Amino acid sequence: MNSWRDRINQLGGRTRFVICRVFIHLSGAEVAPLLGVLNRAAREAVDEDGDMQVLGEGLVDICQNLLQLDTYWQSAANEGDVFWSEGEAEEYVTELFTDSAQRYLSEPDFSQATPNRDEPLTLPVTQNLIVMITVAYEGEVPDLEADLSNVSALQAGLKALINLHYQGRLRAIQVHFSPAQFGEELTNDQVLVNFPELIPL
Repeated sequence: MNSWRDRINQLGGRTRFVICRVFIHLSGAEVAPLLGVLNRAAREAVDEDGDMQVLGEGLVDICQNLLQLDTYWQSAANEGDVFWSEGEAEEYVTELFTDSAQRYLSEPDFSQATPNRDEPLTLPVTQNLIVMITVAYEGEVPDLEADLSNVSALQAGLKALINLHYQGRLRAIQVHFSPAQFGEELTNDQVLVNFPELIPL
């Protein structure tokens, strides 16, 4: 993502904003508990009205859980861009947020605070889970501005996200996931159709 334009802007003292989105596809019955972690973080973010500290803590929890489940990673992808204008950066963040929210089965439903007693106690467990993490940060992070479609690079990228929170450099955080609720299933064919950018790890 570096270019001659970056160097000119650095000399001028302008702030470098990076927007990036990371896709991680996990597969296996063992990944189901991660859905609980994701839903808890999403609910806390809603309850705290998008407070950045709460969002950051949720992101750290999610990244740590993803790192522990690296043996179940199937494919990944990442994209992003560098901006020197805060307004342009905000527009791109909104564009990625909107796209992630419209992905297949990626809208959690928090309207039901408690489970329905009439529902069966056993729900089908999805074999596939896709996590989409979009962040905006200031400065430069080589581990996030590289191709993350291999295991070691993806591990380094997730650790970099954790560090960004503790460094106080995150300006926006959004996590989407598909399926978003227990009981919904994401098949292999649906992964291929709805997430064509994924690259096998």
